[in-house]
Amino acid sequence: MNRYFKIFIHRGAIFGGFGPIVAAIIYLILHLTIEDFSVSGIEMFSAIISTYIIAFIHAGVSVFNQIEHWSIAKSLLIHFSTLYVTYTLCYLINSWIPFKLTVLLIFTGAFIVAYAIIWTIVVLFFARRTESQLNSKLNKH
Repeated sequence: MNRYFKIFIHRGAIFGGFGPIVAAIIYLILHLTIEDFSVSGIEMFSAIISTYIIAFIHAGVSVFNQIEHWSIAKSLLIHFSTLYVTYTLCYLINSWIPFKLTVLLIFTGAFIVAYAIIWTIVVLFFARRTESQLNSKLNKH
């Protein structure tokens, strides 16, 4: 079995359980704030499975950034595409967003902006910190 596939499965299995916890918290907040809020068993089941899948995929795709023979552009494109497809399908299946072109375009725009902001933060703060730590270690020797 491919080493990266094993890492993908391992990370997904570790963090997948956080998805249903997030769904439970969201439904609890909705229940406490909306007077006649109710969820059917099918809706709850679908939300639990969907949020597990989202969390599993989200954790697993971090392995794409560690495949040395892939370019950064290829890694980010596959990472982005996998997350986008996963989120979009889960949101549509659960009717968290309606299947309308304008809504999908707004969702896509928001997803792209959020993705860009997150990666900008990662590069600016974490990558630079790691770079300075490595440089200080090299300068000591």
